Amino acid sequence: MEKKKGLFARLLEGLSKTRKNIASGFASVFGLSVIDDDFYEELEEVLIMADLGVQATDEILESLKEQVKERHIRKPEDCRQLLIDTIKERMDVGENAYDFEDRTSVILVIGVNGVGKTTSIGKLASQLKRSGRRVLLAAADTFRAGAIEQIEEWARRAGVDIISQKEGSDPAAVVYDALSAAKARHADVLICDTAGRLHNKKNLMSELAKINRVIDREMPDAYRETLIVLDGTTGQNALVQAREFMQAAEISGIILTKMDGTAKGGIAVAIQAELGIPVKYIGVGEGIDDLQKFDVDSYVDAIFAASGEENGTTEG
Repeated sequence: MEKKKGLFARLLEGLSKTRKNIASGFASVFGLSVIDDDFYEELEEVLIMADLGVQATDEILESLKEQVKERHIRKPEDCRQLLIDTIKERMDVGENAYDFEDRTSVILVIGVNGVGKTTSIGKLASQLKRSGRRVLLAAADTFRAGAIEQIEEWARRAGVDIISQKEGSDPAAVVYDALSAAKARHADVLICDTAGRLHNKKNLMSELAKINRVIDREMPDAYRETLIVLDGTTGQNALVQAREFMQAAEISGIILTKMDGTAKGGIAVAIQAELGIPVKYIGVGEGIDDLQKFDVDSYVDAIFAASGEENGTTEG
């Protein structure tokens, strides 16, 4: 329970900028005397300011309007919690979001340079190892200078084995070697660091397609997971990156990093609404334990302070 409190406190801190940006707007909107077009227009503006994006905002407001009508709600303050609950419902990761943790699985991790991709892989490897899984890493982001050394260092910190070749090697060849090692060592989870660039989409697509063919051939029964790492401080740019990578890979989940700084809090809602891909992990710090499974209640409450400032639990 102490760990959970710590996470919520860090989320409150990381999302403080978003919360401050919308606090006065919320006070104004929910201070109105009646639910009418002006109320919905002002609420729309507040949500877009929180970086929820146009599509997510439209869908949330549409759902809110239906519920307000069904429940015959008249006063704006009576639908504040309804709004928060509506957002939470849209952020549910689903029952099978973490099935890969309990199966023999291969995880591809993609994302542009600088978003915290390699760091997230190290943290995820550490987390899986602590839960009793045998984890192996593959250093298949072979073209970025220093990438192999960086992930080798994270493998040491996490206490897991790693398969790597020299810089500039064929990423699919690295994955092939890693798959062979995973089978020989009876690894439960193979995590592949790959695709650290977007400058040539055609090359990226062919590289990922080749890697996927190798996995299909060498470990056809493995559970497959493809996670994209996005920087939470970049707001709508993160959404653009996700769209680009979706053209090259079947993404099954998102790792949202840097949620301990000036994060654009609503971007997690925008991504899930527009792309239909759940946020599965969030990074709330630099430490090896600072990658956490996405907790929708804590996250939305940290943005809207529904169980923070409202209920006096911001300490901790």
